[in-house]
Amino acid sequence: MTIQGYEIVRNPFLNKGTAFTLEERESLGLIGTLPSKIQTIEEQSEQAYQQFQSKTKLLEKRIFLMNLFNENVTLFYHLIGQHVAEFMPIVYDPVVADSIEQYNEIFTNPQNAAFLSVDRPEDVENALTNASAGRDIKLVVVTDAEGILGMGDWGVNGVDIAVGKLMVYTAAAGIDPAAVLPVSIDAGTNNQALLDNPLYLGNRHARITGEKYLEFIDNFVTAEQKLFPESLLHWEDFGRSNAQVILDKYKDNIATFNDDIQGTGMIVLAGIFGALNISKEKLVDQKFVTFGAGTAGMGIVNQIFSELKQAGLSDEEAQSHFYLVDKQGLLFDDTEGLTAAQSPFTRSRKEFLNSEQLNNLEAVVKEIRPTVLIGTSTQPGTFTEAIVKAMADNTERPIIFPLSNPTKLAEATAENLIKWTDGRALVATGIPAANVVYKGVTYKIGQGNNALIYPGLGFGLVASTAKLLTQETISAAIHALGGLVDTDEPGAAVLPPVSNLTEFSQKIAEVTAQSVVEQKLNRETITNPKQAVRDAKWSAEY
Repeated sequence: MTIQGYEIVRNPFLNKGTAFTLEERESLGLIGTLPSKIQTIEEQSEQAYQQFQSKTKLLEKRIFLMNLFNENVTLFYHLIGQHVAEFMPIVYDPVVADSIEQYNEIFTNPQNAAFLSVDRPEDVENALTNASAGRDIKLVVVTDAEGILGMGDWGVNGVDIAVGKLMVYTAAAGIDPAAVLPVSIDAGTNNQALLDNPLYLGNRHARITGEKYLEFIDNFVTAEQKLFPESLLHWEDFGRSNAQVILDKYKDNIATFNDDIQGTGMIVLAGIFGALNISKEKLVDQKFVTFGAGTAGMGIVNQIFSELKQAGLSDEEAQSHFYLVDKQGLLFDDTEGLTAAQSPFTRSRKEFLNSEQLNNLEAVVKEIRPTVLIGTSTQPGTFTEAIVKAMADNTERPIIFPLSNPTKLAEATAENLIKWTDGRALVATGIPAANVVYKGVTYKIGQGNNALIYPGLGFGLVASTAKLLTQETISAAIHALGGLVDTDEPGAAVLPPVSNLTEFSQKIAEVTAQSVVEQKLNRETITNPKQAVRDAKWSAEY
């Protein structure tokens, strides 16, 4: 049945608003339903941007953009394309944190998401069918919101993470927004404030865990693959006890990806390669201290570990480069409560004369003398002046990445890191950071934002009809991004700027597709991977 009249105006994927031509208005039953003026998408964008600028608070700006998305998807992405660097922090991190915290109070629209309740496993396939509404889904982002970085457990509110992630995929890489599906797995919540909130929209009970939870996940994956057999399944913000377990169970059988584990590791390694391109040093000569050994921290460690092995090191040789610091201090093989991801990278107390004193970051840095310090701790200000200066004593160009976000949780500011090392530190932050001017040099600060890599990677996998995501493909994408650094510029950033996101996302997508085809992991016949990426790219035009 052909959609007509108000029905087409209310469909955000088909709506053009005042840009419907006279011929379209006549054929679609829209005569009299819109003002007479027929606008171009440029005129609509200018009008929308003026409305956006009239909002004073960041959350108000985000709500405006979300309402525009709910009404007219094409105009939304056309507008974002004109203001990528300005809109990215609002559509996604860090402003998405505010919308998650107030999700129940400001909810107006499900934004095309599928909501799956652990209390009703029999509804999973039906829910996915209803939410996809006959669309050909190629990319699914799913979250249970137990481990939102810097925020923790936010139950069904965390669906905004999946929605925002998919918006970045389209804005950065050009995946068709009609071919994506955000999914919320509502397994309950252990956030008491949500359970006590009468407006909370999710299941009002503690999180389901163990076998029942994993059975639900399996039920979901089975239904998702049945309904969308050519889709890429992207996992987001699962808790540290489940994230690696889930990824390991499915990664060798379907095209799947965990951004917190793999994406975070990829962007950090790309940043390290960018830094090493500037310092002219080698990865195999670095000594790494990771402060925060949760899902993100261990994802980073595992990604660097895999790259060290590709460089020819044995497991034992590669593991020897890492020192994990968590709330207990340096993690040893006899530390209680180690996770499966942490255990291979712990140290033996026999290595140290004073192992019991290595119970804080400063003591570890002074003892270990690392060349690379990475923070995913969500402990603000913990990269102190004493620690940073100790790093600068160890190496000519210390690599220091305080990645925790939002801003209030960052381990250090870029300005302090530059100042405390007399301009020698190679810095990436987890949140957007302004340039730092120090002794006449302008230091550009790279943002360790997963959005720099996962959109291109994911789009490349979709465009190449990939059956699996392999370490070889991941490595190819990392090197592609790390190689975009201008090493000749004084104060050069270790990662390319978000303002160039669409340009290098295309490059990463092409490299990804090339890797898939070279490994013969494409479902459909592809002779020219670059052309396949170009052909699959969606543009925000009527």
